[in-house]
Amino acid sequence: MTHLQFKKLQILGIVKQLFSHTKPVSTQTSALLLATGLSFSVFIPVYAAATNSENISVNQKSQLISQGSKKVEITLVSYAVTKAAYERIIPQFVAKWKREKGQDVVIRESYGGSGSQTRAVIDGLDADIVALALGLDTKKIEQAGLIKPGWEKEAPNNSIVTHSVVALETREGNPKNIKNWSDLTKPGVKVITANPKTSGGARWNFLALWGAIVKNGGSEAQALNYVTQVFRNVPVLPKDARESSDVFYKKGQGDVLLNYENEIILAAQQGKTSPSYVVPQVNISIDGPVAVVDKNVDKHRTREVSEAFVKFLFSSEAQREFAKVGFRPVNSAVTKEVQNKFPKISKLYNVQSLGGWDTIQKKFFEDGAIFDKIQSGQR
Repeated sequence: MTHLQFKKLQILGIVKQLFSHTKPVSTQTSALLLATGLSFSVFIPVYAAATNSENISVNQKSQLISQGSKKVEITLVSYAVTKAAYERIIPQFVAKWKREKGQDVVIRESYGGSGSQTRAVIDGLDADIVALALGLDTKKIEQAGLIKPGWEKEAPNNSIVTHSVVALETREGNPKNIKNWSDLTKPGVKVITANPKTSGGARWNFLALWGAIVKNGGSEAQALNYVTQVFRNVPVLPKDARESSDVFYKKGQGDVLLNYENEIILAAQQGKTSPSYVVPQVNISIDGPVAVVDKNVDKHRTREVSEAFVKFLFSSEAQREFAKVGFRPVNSAVTKEVQNKFPKISKLYNVQSLGGWDTIQKKFFEDGAIFDKIQSGQR
């Protein structure tokens, strides 16, 4: 054996040691690498590429290099009511990723009010994925430079992963006989909803009230009159949907609570309420978007697994879990499976039919816009 051949065998043994992670590389080993003109940073990739090209396919080689380690961690930031679904969905994805990629994935979870979560991500919460209550919140993260424009086209169904509608939740037995939107203006009917200036859920409620008129043949002037009358029957304006529920249930105020249909279903499953509610036949589609936070996944090098998780949320397996906790699925196959679980809606519209979130925010919720005018007329 020549001296050069001996050196090559020594180097081969060192590389095997590096990849086996069984013991640290010694100072003597480091010196040997340097003596041959090779450093750690250049040597290891060269060896990996040579070995992969001989033993595995190009696709497998790319997969191995992209993984980089035996474990990857990502962070999901979402709004509170989705927690029950994600607790079931995440283990399924983790098992699928391990089965297909041979890699362990840890998904850290953060839940809270959608607006609060949005501010936290903008302020530095290192989310890889955001699944928020409304597109306006995701847009704010985009405007902060963390998500690239066009994120809506990066996932199926324009990145809308769940649907819900606004329901009228009444006292048990519905003593005030509230059956439709028009009943909310009756004298003596106290309506509980949060403040749409501070609550994403309350924005959906407001748009549902507005659409009850303009999407049912009425004019904007009629809609303004109707919504003004409803808010005359609103005794308090809690800051968010959770406080609204507390006002209705814990404090016993109000005759009807404007609430997400999925919230009511989940609360009943958990034994928190004895639901009595109606779903008006003219209603707004409450669309929950999901997006990869581009700046963070590129920093963390987690784009592959983050995008795979987002894609998995649209699968039949994940959509069934959303449906179990009260969300209306966006997957057509699952929609057929659970169609008898949800009341049918005769006229369902979305935010795009009202001009989109930018238009809606300026028209209704900015300082001095329609909601402020309604409130100033109440005083």
